[in-house]
Amino acid sequence: MHIHWYPGHIAKAERQLKEKLSLVDVVIEVRDARIPLSSSYTDIKKLLGEKPRLLLLNKADLVDKEELKSWVTYLKETTGCPVIVTDAKGAKDLALVTKHAVELAEPKIQALMAKGLLRRAARAMVVGMPNVGKSSVINKLTKSSKTKIGAKAGVTRQQQWVRINPKLELLDTPGIIPTKQENQNQAVKLAFVSSVSENAYSPEPVAAALLEMLSNSKYRKEVQYYYKVEELSLENIANCRNWILKADSPDTERTAKYILKDFREGRLGKFILDEIEE
Repeated sequence: MHIHWYPGHIAKAERQLKEKLSLVDVVIEVRDARIPLSSSYTDIKKLLGEKPRLLLLNKADLVDKEELKSWVTYLKETTGCPVIVTDAKGAKDLALVTKHAVELAEPKIQALMAKGLLRRAARAMVVGMPNVGKSSVINKLTKSSKTKIGAKAGVTRQQQWVRINPKLELLDTPGIIPTKQENQNQAVKLAFVSSVSENAYSPEPVAAALLEMLSNSKYRKEVQYYYKVEELSLENIANCRNWILKADSPDTERTAKYILKDFREGRLGKFILDEIEE
């Protein structure tokens, strides 16, 4: 199995992202809590430069809360960034996100004031790989703040700013960090969570790779119990569900699609597929 995406989008996405980065004081990077390392860009520091960064581990409702605590500690230590856990359902984390974004932007605001400029609101943008929940984070932050303040000087008309509060303004379009499939282990995990276009892979090898990974993990028994099989394979699960083709062979394509859907919607259990590096 090899996952690849056409390379043209990478240079374009990087260029568009850098254009947006020049407009902001602080970056809010969103990652998928199910793959806290694999949903991060390898050259994130190079891509963002010196911009202060706030990490959000999104979709936290799909992972084990106790295990996630260890990841928050680990990422704080290894990145030096504040880390906040978020999910699509609650809004209790919003005040914390706003507070940290304003604090991270303060040195830039102070530097501008030292040059004789008046204090202005901090400017932030949300970045992340495809399908990690960037838009849902933006929608949550802007839900109670409908005041669009229009384009700034040098900003295209498509890019609008929303005032979250008097101290923070948010670019209402997300910055998409492009996925590179140089690391196939990372690429397949991104496929598990729909961060890679379905045009880039076939569901059967990806679902088989997911089952193999779960078979060799502490989550094995949970998944066996869910599918009512002893050995996790596409064929066994298809036979158990009675998904059989006319030639009496198991319908592995249908099974693969359901397995990926079951995982993505959290029906198999609450898993983190990355491992904390020693």
